[in-house]
Amino acid sequence: MSKKRRRSGRQGSAENAPEAARRSETRTDETRGEAKRGRGGHPLDNWLLGLALAGIVLTSYLTFIAWFGEHPAFCGAGSECDVVQQSRWSTFLGAPMAFWGLLTYALLARQLWRLRTRPSAWRTTLLLAALGAAVSWYLTAISVFSIEATCTYCLASFGIMNALLVLLLVRRPAHMPEHAWAKSLPTPAGVSALIVLGMFLHFGGIFDPAAGPEKPYLKALAVHLRDSGARFYGAYWCPACQQQKELFEASAERLPYIECTPNGRNGARSVACTANDIQDYPTWIIDGRRHAGVIPASELARLSGFREPADAGKR
Repeated sequence: MSKKRRRSGRQGSAENAPEAARRSETRTDETRGEAKRGRGGHPLDNWLLGLALAGIVLTSYLTFIAWFGEHPAFCGAGSECDVVQQSRWSTFLGAPMAFWGLLTYALLARQLWRLRTRPSAWRTTLLLAALGAAVSWYLTAISVFSIEATCTYCLASFGIMNALLVLLLVRRPAHMPEHAWAKSLPTPAGVSALIVLGMFLHFGGIFDPAAGPEKPYLKALAVHLRDSGARFYGAYWCPACQQQKELFEASAERLPYIECTPNGRNGARSVACTANDIQDYPTWIIDGRRHAGVIPASELARLSGFREPADAGKR
């Protein structure tokens, strides 16, 4: 009985072998076909890569300018371009917005290079392009409706990123079922919406008051301290100095702050701090009097004789 079973099993295996071989050959042919299509590339590949490289050049320049405190070419002080570049929307999480654009373009260039031989890379590339385009639309809307000024460099990046997105949609590997529209679009759309919502909440001051809109009282007080000749001496590595700035939230940049250690913690101190014999951080000098330590905004107002404008109520 066992011999019959063994013979039957061998016969079944022999009958299934040709079918398995045919399936294997079919998979091999499909793999070869995909590889052949990948090696052949797509007419849009060079255009896509060229746009990504153009974006890298543009954002590298803007990042360099932002980090070294210069004005971009053809963007003079007080111009619309300068207003946009100096706005509170020009930085995100402590880095220039151009830096995040540079990072996005660099990742896109890498993915686009892979896409030339690997059609499976299309979905990840689409996700990056959708994120970049969504952020570009958000920032352009802010520029037009909130700042009421436009920047040529920003509009150029807006055009590049949206062109990348459109060409990528056209570039979709339609022969691959996993890249069907129903499977490919929901994730980029959903993630892009979440990123833009997060940026909206961030710049609204929900996560970080320093990134939000200025409060009229704190703004008026900071301007008064600066205009009245008061000086706030500190060091970038001093936690108490950072606490002092945080009390003014989004208006901290208006404070009459003087950095005492521009050459590093153990480097030579600034001339202003040496001349005024600053020993403690932070130190305020208001009306010729020295005050050390973190001082509440209300106390700074009293010491400097600040009177709140009628239209700058506390919030």
